[in-house]
Order: sequence, then structure tokens, then C-alpha cells
Amino acid sequence: MSEPAAAAPPPVARVLCDTAAVLGDPALPDGVLWKIAEDHRQLDANLVRLAPEARVAGHAEPDLDVLLHVVEGSGALETPRGEQHLTVGSLAWLVHGSTRSLRAGPCGMAYLTVHRRRPGMQIRPAPSAGR
Repeated sequence: MSEPAAAAPPPVARVLCDTAAVLGDPALPDGVLWKIAEDHRQLDANLVRLAPEARVAGHAEPDLDVLLHVVEGSGALETPRGEQHLTVGSLAWLVHGSTRSLRAGPCGMAYLTVHRRRPGMQIRPAPSAGR
């Protein structure tokens, strides 16, 4: 007779990353510097650095709200209603369905994004043409 499987250990809160240390590493290229990778998580998070004057093209996230927290540099959040200045400490709510783009300032910009974990791939109906 086999013994019952051991119970999974309880979840434990822990520090995932030192963002100041990651941002201070000159060997890391611009782009995604860190992302949460733990299994069984409910959130996704990314630490992103944009080069001076770099842009994230306009887009809309149809399913997920995103929090964006600026941790280094400055830039702008561009929306159909205009531009909003971002500096260290700015916290932006990127509401699902909203169109937005980002532009880094003259010294670049780094930010942390956090959102619910993206659902698996979904098949959506094609948009109807001419209706």
C-alpha cells in the first residue's frame, strides 16, 4: 500500500526582485528587464526600460486593466484625450479597452506594470466588414 502524497506547503510571501539593483545594472539592454515568472501566480508584472525618446506604439488591451508605476526617468502617456506627463512616482491606470501609447523623455523612462495574469489564447470572431 502506497503512502498518501504529501500536502503542498502553504504559500509564503517573499521579495521577488530588487528593482533598484536591476535598474542600476548597465549591462542590461533596454526593454523588459524583469518579469514575474513564478508558477501558480494570479498576477503578471514587468519592469521595462525605454531608451531616451523611445515610444511604445498606440494600442488597446481589450481584456485587462494595467497599473503602470514610473520608477526612473520621465515621459508621457498619450491618449485620445491628450498627453499626460509621467515622472518618478506617477501611477497610471490603463483601463482595459483604452487606447494609449507611451513616450520616454530625454533621459529615458523605466516603469513597472502589474495586471491580472493574462488568460490563455482565445479564439475571437473576426470583425464584421462593412456592418
